Amino acid sequence: MEQRERRTYLIRALLEEDPRYGPLEIPEDSGEQKRLLRGLMNVRPAAPMRQEFRRIQDAYLREENRRRGVVKLSDLSPIEGDLYLWRGDITCFACGAIVNAANSGMTGCYQPCHNCIDNCIHTYAGIQLRSACNEIMERQGHEEPPGQAKITPAFNLPCQYVIHTVGPIVQGRLTNRHRELLASCYRSCLDLAREYRIDSIAFCCISTGVFSFPNEPAAEIAVETVRDWKDRTQSGMKVIFNVFQEKDQGIYRRILDRHSKTPA
Repeated sequence: MEQRERRTYLIRALLEEDPRYGPLEIPEDSGEQKRLLRGLMNVRPAAPMRQEFRRIQDAYLREENRRRGVVKLSDLSPIEGDLYLWRGDITCFACGAIVNAANSGMTGCYQPCHNCIDNCIHTYAGIQLRSACNEIMERQGHEEPPGQAKITPAFNLPCQYVIHTVGPIVQGRLTNRHRELLASCYRSCLDLAREYRIDSIAFCCISTGVFSFPNEPAAEIAVETVRDWKDRTQSGMKVIFNVFQEKDQGIYRRILDRHSKTPA
């Protein structure tokens, strides 16, 4: 089965799941088909799936992820010791775990084709990621508070695990409590990665973007917290600071360069 056939099958199956979509026609253009499929996956609630659907979805996503390109840790050079800086799409990174900046519901972004990291990770992992997150939240019985972390398989992503954390939302003035919660996000992710014997972890810029944590102090906290954790635990875990914007790349590079030149 070719990618177009797989995509058409998946779209039809998702349309048939919900009678609200009615006789919606599948567009001919492959780009529009991809956008429709992504949107349908984004809005689908956590629910059981047919084995055939999962088999075809997994084959489709593995091929799509291969075509988008996979980046390995061996492709990068460390900035300092076990610390790396990489600008790119975190869903393309093959490492032990990537970190997802989740919301308090913890089951992904339901806005069709939204460009947040939560939406992208769920899109390319497959719909079973939402089900795995939903099982965790049903057992927990309440929303996820900021500063903690949960772990799931990565399913169709090239990494092994996804670690989900909810960062603080900054409304108005940045406070010490915001800073403490953000640092807790990084520590919780690192502790969970060590518990699962993960040897490398890629952090996104937690709480920046729609959560409005200022970029520079967020990066300062990220680097300082990771360095302190590694010093305290003497862990050889490799840590990648993943950024998507050129602005963040410049901020992290300045901070990491400054730290690497600071006498011990």
